[in-house]
Amino acid sequence: MLMPSIFGESLLDDFFGDLNGSARNNMRYPAPSNSIMKTDIKESENDYEINIDLPGYKKEDVQAELKDGYLVITAKNESTVEDTGNKEYIRRERFYGTCSRSFYVGKEVQQEDISARFENGVLIMNVPKHIEKPVEEKKYISITG
Repeated sequence: MLMPSIFGESLLDDFFGDLNGSARNNMRYPAPSNSIMKTDIKESENDYEINIDLPGYKKEDVQAELKDGYLVITAKNESTVEDTGNKEYIRRERFYGTCSRSFYVGKEVQQEDISARFENGVLIMNVPKHIEKPVEEKKYISITG
């Protein structure tokens, strides 16, 4: 007998379960952060453009930190849903929690060298490729005789 389904799962999955532990049951648990934060990295002559998809997040939910040569992106979702009526839900799904990704950008990169903007659920960051350190001018000590 076929059962109706919503979102690709049977309505009765919660009641009867799947005894063989198939991958379908794993959809109820939070996905690893690298599957939530889909990332594209484009290379140009001078820099890398990092595009990270963060659907459902606001700019205030996203934090970028540069630490020991690693660029760490963290997104928190702590939204709450208020019920304003006497609706009975068959199923409600929400993601609450934190996800994070890190990328090694080099110890030469400084925080002020990186630019970031958040547009339509996508975090766009530009990280310079090579930062040349200024060459120290040689200073000689005069020797008198």
